[in-house]
Amino acid sequence: MYTIKRTTSDDTDFQALVTELDKDLAIRDGDDHAFYAQFNKIDMIRHVVIFYDGKTAVGCGAIKSYDERSAEVKRMYVPLALRGKGIAALILSELESWAKELGYRSCVLETGLKQPEAIRLYTKCGYAVIPNYGQYAGVENSVCFEKVL
Repeated sequence: MYTIKRTTSDDTDFQALVTELDKDLAIRDGDDHAFYAQFNKIDMIRHVVIFYDGKTAVGCGAIKSYDERSAEVKRMYVPLALRGKGIAALILSELESWAKELGYRSCVLETGLKQPEAIRLYTKCGYAVIPNYGQYAGVENSVCFEKVL
């Protein structure tokens, strides 16, 4: 049975999934990994979602404040063997609901061009490409998205 849990970055299941995510990104990002890693710290994230199949954590995501109107989606991950089952879309939907509850009017996010499955997910879920924001402005391997809630 699938369940979704709202928690914080102190959750050990979240930390374990993020460790897997970072290993995957280190391979995909190659020499650019250190640049991206500096923006993906998980200490003090107060809004984390973990998706469970029974008692096994099979995916995660988080939001944090980007500005007064926007939450930034961070640390989205579903292990490769479990992709294609709709887990990431359910996590993203829960994050969007939570952001709306917190008073945000949109969600923004950045992903890499070397993550085509993520780009497909965000496009399928109603996100539109926007100019690269903040630290990603001018970064050729980044693509940024926004969805109005």
